[in-house]
Amino acid sequence: MKKIIILLLCLPMFAGAQSLIGGKNILRWNLSSMAVRNYHFTYERSLTKRISFSISYRTMAKGAVPFQSQLEKAINSPDVNFNNFQIGNTAITPELRLYLGFGRMKGFYLAPYLRFASFDITAPVKYTVTTGPGSGTSKEANFIGKITSSSPGLMIGWQFQLATKFVMDIQLIGGHYGTSKGDLTFAAPLTNDEVTALQTSLNDMKPDPFKFTSTVNNSGATIKTDGPWAGIRGANIGIGFRF
Repeated sequence: MKKIIILLLCLPMFAGAQSLIGGKNILRWNLSSMAVRNYHFTYERSLTKRISFSISYRTMAKGAVPFQSQLEKAINSPDVNFNNFQIGNTAITPELRLYLGFGRMKGFYLAPYLRFASFDITAPVKYTVTTGPGSGTSKEANFIGKITSSSPGLMIGWQFQLATKFVMDIQLIGGHYGTSKGDLTFAAPLTNDEVTALQTSLNDMKPDPFKFTSTVNNSGATIKTDGPWAGIRGANIGIGFRF
């Protein structure tokens, strides 16, 4: 009986020692994001027993669009060649985590964050130049440029201590909503007929809820976008080194 009492009295000390295992810093690699060519790394620093601050960096090399069908629904235009559409991106995400469980940087957490993202885009737009009654020549204009966004959000998840130096972070679900702006340019000499045909294709695009303006002249064309930006985070698994 005495041993049991002594053990119960010592439990708070064991719990306190356990909470400090591995140190106050974590470097984490998000494994799930690699499925869509994303390389995602995070540094997390404990501020108090229940609060930490982290900053993450994500990059995706330019290439074919992941989840192409979703982009097709968003732009909703037969004049965009989605098979040749290319996109790359980088994002920086500062995040504050509030841990509701026991231990430093362990257990269930709520994480408000702010994501700053930049998307490198090549968007091929098809247009047809009329060459005679009932006939025409199909051409394609490659618009190249960037779309930038900033969006606050909230994430919920769970971080486990795997061993003295390693953790597993499971991001359960989260989302962000903000604003975006973009400029895309096509630079090439155009005839008057090509100007008219390309402008018609651009005018037919209705990428709601984005504002979409375009200008075409004999030196090329520009597209400007302005509108809301939303994203979902979740079902991500990260492995971290604690020190």
